[in-house]
Amino acid sequence: MDAIDRQLVTLLLADARTTYQDLGRAVRLSANTVADRVRRLRSIGVIRGYYADLDPSALGRGLTLLSDIRLREGVDRAEFERGLVRVPQVLSAMRLTGEYDYQLRVVCIDAAEFETVIDLLKRDHGVREMRSRLLLHEVPLGRERLLSLS
Repeated sequence: MDAIDRQLVTLLLADARTTYQDLGRAVRLSANTVADRVRRLRSIGVIRGYYADLDPSALGRGLTLLSDIRLREGVDRAEFERGLVRVPQVLSAMRLTGEYDYQLRVVCIDAAEFETVIDLLKRDHGVREMRSRLLLHEVPLGRERLLSLS
């Protein structure tokens, strides 16, 4: 990646809907050249996709929790991961090293809904133990920081 690629990625992180024409004006290249560069960045995996960023609070889910999960002995991890698709309150899951097997990001309306999620995970998904913390505030550091590491 060169300096122009870094500029393009930074601009797309700020607004993924920016047109090739606007990107081209910003980096002083033609829209076609910018399109070629963006396609190359996608093909090599630097840009993985474009998406709308939803705010769970705006959708009535103001409770966000980080839950460390320990699976019961003998539970197949791949099956556990596939089963998470059926728990819509779980926004993300990360497999961990150390004391716990996974960390889940869970969004709920209230504590009663979270209790239902806990029961479901333990009953149907092989969870033996959960340790959860309420997320008070997320510090927006921005993914463009990765570009300064290259």
